[in-house]
Amino acid sequence: MSPASASPASEAASAATPLVELRRVTCGYGDKVILRDVDLKLPRGQVTGLMGTSGGGKTTILRLISGQLAPWQGQVLFDGVDLATLDRAGLYAVRRRMGMLFQFGALFTDLSVFDNVAFPLREHTNLSAAMIRDLVLMKLNAVGLRGARDLMPSQVSGGMARRIALARAISLDPELIMYDEPFAGLDPISLGMAARLIRELNDALGVSSIVVSHDVDETFAIADHIVFIANGGLVAEGSPESMRQSKDPLVHQFFNAEPEGPVHFHYPAPAVEQDYGVQGGRR
Repeated sequence: MSPASASPASEAASAATPLVELRRVTCGYGDKVILRDVDLKLPRGQVTGLMGTSGGGKTTILRLISGQLAPWQGQVLFDGVDLATLDRAGLYAVRRRMGMLFQFGALFTDLSVFDNVAFPLREHTNLSAAMIRDLVLMKLNAVGLRGARDLMPSQVSGGMARRIALARAISLDPELIMYDEPFAGLDPISLGMAARLIRELNDALGVSSIVVSHDVDETFAIADHIVFIANGGLVAEGSPESMRQSKDPLVHQFFNAEPEGPVHFHYPAPAVEQDYGVQGGRR
């Protein structure tokens, strides 16, 4: 059944199904558990800020969603489909419905700006060269860089590289766009521009967005929903304002940038007397 002929009931059922869902997921790397028994639903059509302490599992969740990492236990579903049930062709088809903005852009350094954005279209479609040209220029225009199409990555700034990577991420008109630390290393102007683009593209394209970031102010300004991950699990979720007002000690410390709280300045260490050989106040 084509989307045009879908019944109101089927459309309502699709809208009710979370675009991304984790069900009691446990996973990690080697012998180290990163996420334990996590349940998570990400709403459609919204910008979700995925935040938390360093090493808490935020990027791991992006890898689970894209099928780069399989859970040890539990299910990862995209649009109601368990990724573990898909063969290689099925997984690649699902990935074509996703766009990914990697940290620092990850552009192909030996390809021009134009060819970087064209790459997914050439790999995954049979469109003519003329159609690909028009689409690439449209995507570059959406991020304000149509005039930079003939430049090489070495000739653009960090902020421009991030915008070029965003144009590449939306080249296949994905339903989900994932951003891994999109604000890291940007100057205030580029940072504000990147945040505005994320919000505007989400609304203009009707997509769902997941933003992994430590930048509280910028993420809160554009996010509809915040998910806070720490200590291997989902600690809290809700609107930006509810996160700011949370009474949970860890959530409160993180979002209010307080030096004192559950996260301590000193890494656990032996007693001073033991390390320095101090006995009775003397060496």
